[in-house]
Amino acid sequence: MSETIDTKLMAELRDFDTPTLCNALEVVLPSRQGHGFTKAPLHCVHPELPPMLGFARTARICASRASERDEDAQRAVTLAYYRHVAEPPHPTITVIEDIDREPVGAWWGEVHTHVHRGLGSLGVITDGTVRDLDQVATGFQLLARAVGPSHAHVHVIDVAVPVTVAGMTVAPGDLIHADRHGALVIPVDVAPRLSEAARRVMKGESVLIEASKQPDFGIEKLEQMMAGRGH
Repeated sequence: MSETIDTKLMAELRDFDTPTLCNALEVVLPSRQGHGFTKAPLHCVHPELPPMLGFARTARICASRASERDEDAQRAVTLAYYRHVAEPPHPTITVIEDIDREPVGAWWGEVHTHVHRGLGSLGVITDGTVRDLDQVATGFQLLARAVGPSHAHVHVIDVAVPVTVAGMTVAPGDLIHADRHGALVIPVDVAPRLSEAARRVMKGESVLIEASKQPDFGIEKLEQMMAGRGH
């Protein structure tokens, strides 16, 4: 698992939306400009919820066919998954890769959202399916590829492995920031530099935004500002 970061820094990073932290990460770590975030669209069940920040707990699932394990063996894998979700450090975010070509069945609904919240998970990021949207646990966020009615043959394939969801590759323990826009993997070693970088990005953007609202704003003014910013 990744090392923990202090609660003050965690709170600071939660104050920013995910796009702003993507911008900030590009400033402090330019090599991350093209990867480390979700690229395919995901359905956000609760867009009104604030950003979530936690350490990744990962697994792969399948719903298009029944498990090839016997009942006892599959139960053991599922219990190993729950132990993985529950282990510290907290808070956690569950990241689930659905290996089916197209989403077939939902691992996530009323029961699992309550169970996961009880084990310390803030939400799920998955390229699979979710359901029971009116009954999911309060405050539990879901970012998913699809919404559907059935769980079909859904079962855990493996646990605590690297996964790729919506173009974002995640290892167990990675620090994840996510909101209604998508998700971002934050390298723990640069996390302490992100708040300041995010504030600088926001300040620079606000100058241009405020200028655009003024009566004298036009292409000439924009060209002058861009020349001054080096863009």
